[in-house]
Amino acid sequence: MPDLLLELRSEEIPARMQRKAAGDLKKLVTDALVEAGLTYEGAREYWTPRRLTLDVRGVDARSKDVVEERKGPRTDAPPKAIEGFLRGAGLSSIEEATVQSDPKKGDFYVATIRKPGRAAEEIIAEAMPKIVRDFPWPKSMRWGPASAAPGSLRWVRPLQSILCTFGPETEEPIVVDFEVGGIRAGNITAGHRFHAPEPFKVRRFDDYAAGLEKALVVLDAERRKDIIRHDAENLAFAKGLEVVPDEGLLEEVSGLVEWPVTLMGAFEEEFLQIPPEVIQLTIKANQKCFVTRPQGGDAASILSNDFLLVSNIKATDGGSDIARGNGKVVRARLSDALYFWETDQADLPDVASLKPSADKLGLDLSKPLDQRMAKLDALGVTFHAKLGTQGERVARITALAETIAAAVYPDGAELAGETVSAEELKRHVKRAALLAKADLTTEAVGEFPELQGLMGRYYAALQGEHPSVQAAIEDHYKPLGPGDQVPADPVAICVSLADKLDMLVGFWAIDEKPTGSKDPYALRRAALGVIRVVLEKGLTLRLGAFTPAGDLLAFFHDRLKVQLRDSGARHDLVDAVLSGGADADASISPLRGRSANRTRRTTTTSSTSPAGWRRSAPSSPPRTARTSFPAIAARRTFWRRKRRRARRSPPRSISRFCQNRKRSCSPAPSTGPRSS
Repeated sequence: MPDLLLELRSEEIPARMQRKAAGDLKKLVTDALVEAGLTYEGAREYWTPRRLTLDVRGVDARSKDVVEERKGPRTDAPPKAIEGFLRGAGLSSIEEATVQSDPKKGDFYVATIRKPGRAAEEIIAEAMPKIVRDFPWPKSMRWGPASAAPGSLRWVRPLQSILCTFGPETEEPIVVDFEVGGIRAGNITAGHRFHAPEPFKVRRFDDYAAGLEKALVVLDAERRKDIIRHDAENLAFAKGLEVVPDEGLLEEVSGLVEWPVTLMGAFEEEFLQIPPEVIQLTIKANQKCFVTRPQGGDAASILSNDFLLVSNIKATDGGSDIARGNGKVVRARLSDALYFWETDQADLPDVASLKPSADKLGLDLSKPLDQRMAKLDALGVTFHAKLGTQGERVARITALAETIAAAVYPDGAELAGETVSAEELKRHVKRAALLAKADLTTEAVGEFPELQGLMGRYYAALQGEHPSVQAAIEDHYKPLGPGDQVPADPVAICVSLADKLDMLVGFWAIDEKPTGSKDPYALRRAALGVIRVVLEKGLTLRLGAFTPAGDLLAFFHDRLKVQLRDSGARHDLVDAVLSGGADADASISPLRGRSANRTRRTTTTSSTSPAGWRRSAPSSPPRTARTSFPAIAARRTFWRRKRRRARRSPPRSISRFCQNRKRSCSPAPSTGPRSS
């Protein structure tokens, strides 16, 4: 059967768009083939920085003939109805239609419409221009003199050529002839931009892929990733190092090169005093390079001053000039990062003017991080127009975190391997809450916002803060998603809960609630974060003490249902366990999550009779609000009502009820004959 080969070659496509664009091309083309009545055996998409390629195997050479019968009006219908039927069916006269009879509807006309099949190349030539013009790029552009005309072709980057061939393996394939924006499809493509820019002819996919390989183009993106990964690991291993894994960067770099050549560069060891996360992010964001570390190191270990880069050129000098040039740029970027790191550890020039803010919040201006927090308050940075400044929010979080610490840990907690009293815990919680947002005004976070929290932890360690305070500054943002870990330290737990509850209560107070799919302030994530922290850390949190009753409690109630269902509990059992609703005394407790899962196990192992439910009840954990599970109570109520109805029913109904229940019961005496 014939195969279809399609290539759209352009200037460099942004790496982040390539994979999705290739998938979109495959879907659009195959959907067009199927819609036109063509089937195919398989299709696979490929992409490089300069081309999107589609290989479709086993395509029908021709669509099938279609015979359609269209029912028309009755034979005695008005002439206007018959004329409309003829126009719709494409008939010239009523004699071309047949007459069929129906016992109920009488005689009526039927038109037999025969649509002959079409050649596959004709279908492809008709479908491709629309696919190219309507391609769903996130961003597109026009170019050249034709861009001034209305309706001119748009593409992500200037489109240079289109290759489209169709035919079986045993015959010479044909070129599917169509034109888009002045570019006519052919059987010509080109290789690497610098090493093999000469065009060459293509017949089908096998010689297409082989020709690109000779022209220094690796067509398969996964193969390019494997080449980069293995070459980088080998270069690092040769120097006793290992590559710090970064799948996101590997995906991006594989979309920047058609012929990957991995090289190693270096920078001065004096830059290693910068936190490793800052070094990695600096090199990754600016130069798309991989960092290395000594073999056997972990995520917290110190890095090496060697880095790995990927070139798109096979240099004659082995790439030494390329590596040296990248090293110069990396050194310049790391010099900026070192300046940020050292500046953030020094005193602010206007520290004297920050005394009012420091006195208000209880900060120590002899410490750099306290100065940054005082500056955040003094600047009056707005958190939200209706919710005040960041300094006011920090004050709210501090007060709320102390209240949560007293409620969740009334007898103190274990911090850094030692047990502390409740008062000492509150003191650490207050300190951590005050410094949690202090790094927002640092130079490092201003350059790399994704390092907020982490840089605060580093600066807190430098000024001698308690380890639990350091952990809380970094972890109070967690969890950031379903795959993220929850805070582990009690101080971090209190600050994290306070941060999320303050956000939820505040936005609820100004009526900025999530609606449908819109949640601009990530309030659903904040509510799920509170629930996950409480459930995974075995806490009991009375929401009524921290949030106003009403919509917010109902919102928490719904989020808890979602969390339990995602954990595998059946939806009906979740509804039963949480049937108490959301009220001012509502609480989130691990007991409720275990109840749903335990109830699920009970229903699969116990009898469906009330006796089975009664036997399972004592093995369930006791509840504080009720003496049994709501699901069990609901089942008992159902049977009690049924028994009462049965006692008021005639003897036959009672007999049937007793038979269904499989237990002995005496029928009530009859009050008289029954009417039929």
